[in-house]
Amino acid sequence: MQDHPDAVMLFAAGRGTRMGALTATCPKPLIKVGGKTLIDHALTQIDAHGPARIVANTHHLGDQVAAHLSDRPDIALSDESDNLLETGGGLRKALPLLGAGPVFTVNSDAVWTGPSPLTTLARAWNPAKMDALLLLISADRALAHAGEGDFSMDDAGHLTRGPGYVYTGAQIIRPEGLAIIPDPAFSLNLLWDSMLLDERVFGVVHPGGWCDVGHPEGIEIAEKMLADG
Repeated sequence: MQDHPDAVMLFAAGRGTRMGALTATCPKPLIKVGGKTLIDHALTQIDAHGPARIVANTHHLGDQVAAHLSDRPDIALSDESDNLLETGGGLRKALPLLGAGPVFTVNSDAVWTGPSPLTTLARAWNPAKMDALLLLISADRALAHAGEGDFSMDDAGHLTRGPGYVYTGAQIIRPEGLAIIPDPAFSLNLLWDSMLLDERVFGVVHPGGWCDVGHPEGIEIAEKMLADG
C-alpha cells in the first residue's frame, strides 16, 4: 500500500453559516480575500506542492463552485448536493476519486502565508508511526481565531486534546478507519479520537502566517496579513 500521500481532499461543501448574509447567494469558498477567492487561496498552496490528484466536494450553491473550477480539469468534484456529509463522510465518499493510501486534506476557509502547508506536512510525515499528521499554529499566532487551542503537543510531536495549538485545516490522514463508522455524515474528529487512543496522531507547526476566514471579521484580518507579507 502506498505510504506517502499524492492526493488532496479540498473541503468546499460547507454552508458557511458563520458568514451570515455573505453566503446567502455566494458559497463560502468563493468569498474573496484580497481580490482572490478563498478556494483559489487554498489551491495556490496546493499547487505549490504539486499533488497528483485533487478532489473538491460541493454542496451549498455547489453549481457556482463547479463553474468556478471549470477551467481546472485536473480537479475532480465529489457532489454532496443531496446530503451534506461533513468532513468525515465527505472524505469517505471521495475515496474512489482520491485513490488508496494516506491523503492530504485542506479546508478552504483559511488563508496561509509562508511555505506550502502540504510541503511542510510531507517533509514531517513518518508512515511508520503516524496515522494522522496535523498542521498546527500556536494559539497566540492564530489570527481571527478565538480560544486557547485544539491540541497540546509533547516534545516528540504526539498530540492530545487540550490548549496550546490550533488546527489550521491541513493534514495528512490515513482514511482506512472511515469504513467502520456507521453514520453517513460525521466529523473527522471521530477518526482522530480513535487514532489519539493509539497515540498515532502527531503535529507539525506551520512556520508562516495563518488566518481563520470562517466568519466575516476574518476577511479584513486576512487581507492585512497578506499585505504585511
